[in-house]
Amino acid sequence: DALLRARVLRRIPHELGHATTAWLAGITAIPSVWKTLIFGRGWLVPVLVGAGNVALLWFGWRRNRMPLLLAGVALGGLQLVLTTTDLASAQVAITFGGDAGAMIIGMLLVLTFFAPAGSAFRKGALRWGLLVIGAATVTDTFATWWTARTDPSVIPFGEIEGVGGSDPTKLAAAGWSVEQIVDRYVLVGGVCVAVIVVATAWFTYRAHREA
Repeated sequence: DALLRARVLRRIPHELGHATTAWLAGITAIPSVWKTLIFGRGWLVPVLVGAGNVALLWFGWRRNRMPLLLAGVALGGLQLVLTTTDLASAQVAITFGGDAGAMIIGMLLVLTFFAPAGSAFRKGALRWGLLVIGAATVTDTFATWWTARTDPSVIPFGEIEGVGGSDPTKLAAAGWSVEQIVDRYVLVGGVCVAVIVVATAWFTYRAHREA
């Protein structure tokens, strides 16, 4: 039961990765635990996502939070690229966004551990729970692709019952080579791990200085 719950918790960021990429591409998507339902493009999703980016920039500017400002700029730029790309390319990005998004979301969950005093993340044991989920997500996902560098047999090619082709299968069908699939996932995972390491070192150093 514990293993099943852990797998479900790690699966949620994966499906959110698909859905978030779809939203940034202006496509309606509804994530669930095992599958993300993808619909068509419309005007409502881009407007809502754009409004969210503006709110993030405004909040970061008012509170003088540089990470929020940078996040708003990055998401705005990503939205611009994905909403102006053709639908086929957007679908490939959504497919890649499963494991890639899982690692990014996992990284963000880990970073909530360093939330400032007074933050909602500091209430109770919330940040500890998010730390565990985030670390498990990043570790589990990145480990697969890191291992795939030397052992391609770990790549989950094939069909998933009730879903269809797995993400790597769909990416290969879209023209990506095995090397491209592995290298791009490893790049995303490597950046996420680097951000976590740098953030941990910085906040640890700052805590020692303040002490």
